[in-house]
Amino acid sequence: MPTIGFHCSHEQIPPSQLLEDVKHAEAAGFTAAMCSDHLEPWSTDQGQSGYAWSWLGAALNATTLPFGVVTAPGQRYHPAITAQAIGTLGEMFPGRFWAALGSGEAVNEHVTGDTWPRKELRDRRLIECADVIRRLLEGEEVSHDGLVTVDRARVWSRPSRRPDLVAAAVTPETAARAADWADGLITVNQQEGGDRRALTAYRDQGGKGQARLQLHVSWAPSEDEAVEIAMQQWRSNVYGAPVAWDTNSVEAFDELGRHATEDDVRRAVHVSSDLEAHAARIRQAFDEGFDAVMVHFVGTEQSRFIDAFGAQVLPQFATADLIGRSTS
Repeated sequence: MPTIGFHCSHEQIPPSQLLEDVKHAEAAGFTAAMCSDHLEPWSTDQGQSGYAWSWLGAALNATTLPFGVVTAPGQRYHPAITAQAIGTLGEMFPGRFWAALGSGEAVNEHVTGDTWPRKELRDRRLIECADVIRRLLEGEEVSHDGLVTVDRARVWSRPSRRPDLVAAAVTPETAARAADWADGLITVNQQEGGDRRALTAYRDQGGKGQARLQLHVSWAPSEDEAVEIAMQQWRSNVYGAPVAWDTNSVEAFDELGRHATEDDVRRAVHVSSDLEAHAARIRQAFDEGFDAVMVHFVGTEQSRFIDAFGAQVLPQFATADLIGRSTS
C-alpha cells in the first residue's frame, strides 16, 4: 500500500488536541505521520506552538505509526542536542522515527539573539550539523570547529540502527546539494512542478532513500468553505524564498498575509471540495516518483477532514497497482 501520511501542524492546533487527531488519523487509515518543529506560528490566527520533541514521545507511544519531524539544527538547537533527541526516540521506538534537517527560518531562530546568517552560510552550517548528528548517532565521540562548535560530545542512549536523516528542501539547488549527505528527501507541494524539479535534482545527484511530499490541502463540503479555511489559516504561508526564510516575526507574517489573494493561496494549497480531485493530486505525486505523500489539512478542525479522507480517498490507494495510473 502506498504511504499516505498525516501531517501534524503544531503551529495551528494545541498539542493535546493534536494527539487526539493523530490517533484518529491512524484509525481512519493513514499509515504514517510527521510534524513540524516551530517556536512560532506563521500567523496570530494559527496561534499555537507546541514543543515537538515532548509531543513526539506521546504520539509515538499512542500510535503504531512511523513518524518524522522537520527540524533545524545549528542555532536554536545545538546539533549534539538534536542528536540526543533523535537517539532517545529512536531507542524507544526502533525503526519508527526519522528526522528531516533543514536550514531553518528566522521567525523561529532569531530568539537566540545571534545573527541570522545569509543563505549560503546556513546551508554550510546545515551540512556541518548533519555530519555531527550522523557521527554522534553512530556512536562516535565528536569534536568539531566550524560554523558550529562541538567539544567531545557523545550520545550514549541510541538505537542499534541510526534513524534516517532526511533533507528538508524546497528548491532544486538545495535538494541537489543534500544528495551528498541525506538518507531521503522531503519537499512541499509547489505549483508548476517545483516539487517534481526538487525530486529530480535530488535523484540526478545520486540522492537515495524515500522521497516524501508534504501536500497542503484544504477540503470542505463546499468550495466556498474550503477557500475560506485556506485563506484564514494559510494566507501568510504563500511567500517563497527569501521572504519565508528571513521574515522574523509573527506580526510581519500577519501583514504579509493581508496582501495574499485567493490565487496566491491556491498556488500554495490544493483547495477543493471534491475529494476525487484530492485523490488525483495524491496519485499525481506517486506518478511523479514520490514514495510517500504526507497530507496536511490546513484547517484547525481536523475530524471532519480525517473522516472524509478515510472514507473516500485512502481506500483508493489500498492496492499498490493504483500507482502509475492517473485519473487526473
